[in-house]
Amino acid sequence: MAKQDYYATLGVERGASADEMKKAYRSLAMQYHPDRNPGDAKAEAKFKELNEAYDVLKDDQKRSAYDRYGHAAFENGGMGNGGGGFGFEGGLGDIFEQMFGGGRRGGGGQQQTGADIKTQVEIDMVEAFTGVKTNVRVPTRMTCDACSGSGSADKNASAETCGTCGGAGRVRVQQGFFLVERTCPTCGGSGRMLRNPCRVCAGVGTVPREKTLSVQIPAGVEDGTRIRLSGEGEAGGRGALPGDLYVHITVRPHAIFQRDGANIFCRVPLRMTQAALGGEVEVPAIDGTAAKVKIPPGTQTGDQFRLRGKGFSVLRSTQRGDMYIQVAVETPQKLTRRQRELLEEFEAESKSYGAGSPEHEGFFAKVKDFFEGRG
Repeated sequence: MAKQDYYATLGVERGASADEMKKAYRSLAMQYHPDRNPGDAKAEAKFKELNEAYDVLKDDQKRSAYDRYGHAAFENGGMGNGGGGFGFEGGLGDIFEQMFGGGRRGGGGQQQTGADIKTQVEIDMVEAFTGVKTNVRVPTRMTCDACSGSGSADKNASAETCGTCGGAGRVRVQQGFFLVERTCPTCGGSGRMLRNPCRVCAGVGTVPREKTLSVQIPAGVEDGTRIRLSGEGEAGGRGALPGDLYVHITVRPHAIFQRDGANIFCRVPLRMTQAALGGEVEVPAIDGTAAKVKIPPGTQTGDQFRLRGKGFSVLRSTQRGDMYIQVAVETPQKLTRRQRELLEEFEAESKSYGAGSPEHEGFFAKVKDFFEGRG
């Protein structure tokens, strides 16, 4: 019978976060745990399915493989679970170990991939617009030169099967009435042991180092974007594959421009007379050029003017966003005597002949009707 989709098993969407999956798994695992459903074969089978689904989806690499290839990624020698299975051992200790970070590793002497590394790079908005190449320094683990990554002081020696776990990487211990699986304390879950470990790396095959990497940040990148550099994480011990490096991008706010997706917004204050009489203003564009914007007479606060193609590049596309000029009409705060006289004349003229202020006149007409209606 075909297996159910792992996401459907946990009752989550494909884009669910790690926290959402953990919460869903925890709730269902408690519901179907055989300790709460003694003698219920269906509950036990459901519990096994939940363990299998969560074991794959909680691991970024396994989840990525599953998203691309489905169940086929873990069959016939695929990434799999290393033959360790997802078997139920009956004890509550096993379920809590999987919930809170002590999940199963691949057994049978399977080599563990090096750890992933996360780092953060901060750029300004102009660099996000143009794209930028930057160097990052990250603490990591690199292959031990003394043993060439083998972990053994004798480079020609090979690791032997762990005598404690028999190469499974897991041991079973009795806890009261329950039999619980744990990571083998002798080999640390690798299933293999070295007779003569390297003194430099203590048999791990890697040593702590700091390295500098060049990262190309593409044009159009947004705040919060994550860039993955495959194989640039920590080296894997004893010949295992290295992990990945994840670079998280932070874009600093700009003094003039605000961004919304691929579009850029620029707030431009206008003098009251500019807005009333109209004219032309020159505004900067984020590409370093200047653009002239025609302001029609009677422009109001909140009016927008669109400059096509002056926004950000859209990632993995030839499209460009637009730039929007947002107008704010500014009332003068300090007046000379002559300015006040002119404005007083303007106000008197407006009362006599109207100033062409339809919103003002319309609002106060409604106010008048409101009070008359209450009389």
